Amino acid sequence: MNFVEELRWRGMIHDMMPGTEEQLAKEMTSAYVGIDPTADSLHIGHLVSVMMLRHFQRAGHRPVALIGGATGMIGDPSMKSAERNLLDESALRHNQHCIGKQLARFLDFESKLPNAAKLVNNYDWMKDYTFLNFIRDIGKMITVNYMMAKDSVKKRLGSESKTGLSFTEFSYQLLQGYDFLYLYEHESCRLQMGGSDQWGNITTGTELIRRKTGGEAYALTCPLITKADGGKFGKTESGNVWLDRRYTSPYKFCQFWLNVSDEEAARYIRIFTALSREEIVALEEEQAAAPHLRPLQKRLSREVTVMVHSQADYDAAVEASGILFGNSTSEMLKRLDEDTLLAVFEGVPQFGISRDELAGGIRAIDLCTEKAAVFSSKGEMRKLIQSGGVSLNKEKLTEPDQLIHSESLLNNKYLLFQRGKKNYFLLIAK
Repeated sequence: MNFVEELRWRGMIHDMMPGTEEQLAKEMTSAYVGIDPTADSLHIGHLVSVMMLRHFQRAGHRPVALIGGATGMIGDPSMKSAERNLLDESALRHNQHCIGKQLARFLDFESKLPNAAKLVNNYDWMKDYTFLNFIRDIGKMITVNYMMAKDSVKKRLGSESKTGLSFTEFSYQLLQGYDFLYLYEHESCRLQMGGSDQWGNITTGTELIRRKTGGEAYALTCPLITKADGGKFGKTESGNVWLDRRYTSPYKFCQFWLNVSDEEAARYIRIFTALSREEIVALEEEQAAAPHLRPLQKRLSREVTVMVHSQADYDAAVEASGILFGNSTSEMLKRLDEDTLLAVFEGVPQFGISRDELAGGIRAIDLCTEKAAVFSSKGEMRKLIQSGGVSLNKEKLTEPDQLIHSESLLNNKYLLFQRGKKNYFLLIAK
């Protein structure tokens, strides 16, 4: 597999330094991508660079994932309008550990082959490097004029920024450049990859390597991924879409990909899956013939959810979708864990009810009119029950005077009433 050709047809190359393709064709090459551990989970905005490393390893090269324990203490000014909050070492170490476990789902760190992936942390080589030694050894190699010419610096110094640029942030590109130099010398890294906003930082590294060692190093960046409306990729109304189920449930994760537009699906399936060109072209032809069936979105959702979570999580997410949008059973509903249940019914009307009243049993008609405004009147509820239009926990309610007890609670906390085909109401026992 030709790595550059693979990225090219997938639309994953923004800039590439001359000589990169020749270097990769000549020999197995080590390349790295840096990730700042500002949270204890990656989000899908990180996935582009991670997929670059995944394809790199598939092409027979050696991927290195750098967790920025040192640079994460400073913060990269690229594409930022203000200085970020800094984390202490204990928080960064925790984040690094969690991110490392997530990366193992994408990269083979255990391979016995020469191109086994490696995880490194720049704090390990920066923690004992004194400021005086750094500015003597590294600072003199790159001029201020060179650093000032970078777009990330000019933007923060220009009229767009109200906060200016601290010396801490200004020094970031020099520290990232030193990472490249260190990995060039100790891990034989000849290439650094990242998002297009990292071009300035990466080329500082190649220049530092040239000036310090006389050696050649290379840069390759991918486009910054945005949604069709120009918004930031991975952001929803509720925030980032995370890879960790604690922050984004597998159901919500699956739904994110299912709900992208046709245009986005055609782009994303190239970037975020390892499907072949032939498979993707066939899916695009299916989409063109029957866009209402959304084959691109469905396959994209399956591939990415299985890759990030598991087949079982994907299957459970599909089953959960059926509860809201299709014909499902009470058994399927009862199998949902609390997080998935709340994710499926996010946005439906919710009412708090007394757990004590359920303990002794309460008539359904009283519960749904007096305790929770599921129906505006008892007459309305009786009429709809007679026509078979009311369900409790996906089972038809046949009698308005049926007693509802605590045993009916889902996850020992919830009752799900359905009025007609599409109107759901979640009652929460407190």
